Amino acid sequence: MPTFASRLLHFLRTFPLPAELPAGVEALSPFREPAVYDLLSQFAHKFYADNQPRVAVLGINPGRLGMGRTGVAFTDPGALAEFCGIAHGLPRQRPEISSQFVYQVVAALGGPAAFYQHFYLGSVYPLVLLRNGLNYNYYDAPALTKSLWPDMQLSLRQQVAGLGLRTDVAVSLGKRNAIFFNRLNDDLGLFEKIIVLDHPRYLMQYHRRDLAANVARYVEALGECLSPANPKQSTTD
Repeated sequence: MPTFASRLLHFLRTFPLPAELPAGVEALSPFREPAVYDLLSQFAHKFYADNQPRVAVLGINPGRLGMGRTGVAFTDPGALAEFCGIAHGLPRQRPEISSQFVYQVVAALGGPAAFYQHFYLGSVYPLVLLRNGLNYNYYDAPALTKSLWPDMQLSLRQQVAGLGLRTDVAVSLGKRNAIFFNRLNDDLGLFEKIIVLDHPRYLMQYHRRDLAANVARYVEALGECLSPANPKQSTTD
């Protein structure tokens, strides 16, 4: 049976570019770039080389300087090397603040090996979106959301069924993200419950002084997912 790692690699490598987008918006698949795919592959085979059902922790869509460079969700080049132990030749850059927050949570939950055994970090829409060369979110314009809605549905269906995620619970990173995540879930009926947490970037930009409390809030919420009474997972081929 294919491992979680191999299924994740297939999902990200083959996810289609959108057929049409509003003017000025472009979608990029970093996973089709050999250097990015190599780092993603190293990460996946290190932390996802099993068939453990995992809780989906889903953000909006990848940014160009985090997952867009490393292939790993919420993991900038510094975190990939320092916390995940994956060496690379990417140039040093200013730390990505979402990545900084996430890896404080990861550390508080026992480190990457323990964290990724139970959780899958990903995105509602898995491709990088840019407008005028800058990061753009799938919900930043109604026309963009509408054009991407079928692809977002495809993304969630493929992640749940293809990866073998737990379906009793999922986590939305971001309250605005949760509005659309819940609408998608109403359409598709994939998850029984969606827990909503403030987005790491929002917390780091506007509530950095409460960092310890916000990390503790994440740890508490994610910890509640670890011992469900009757965990369920999707079936995989």
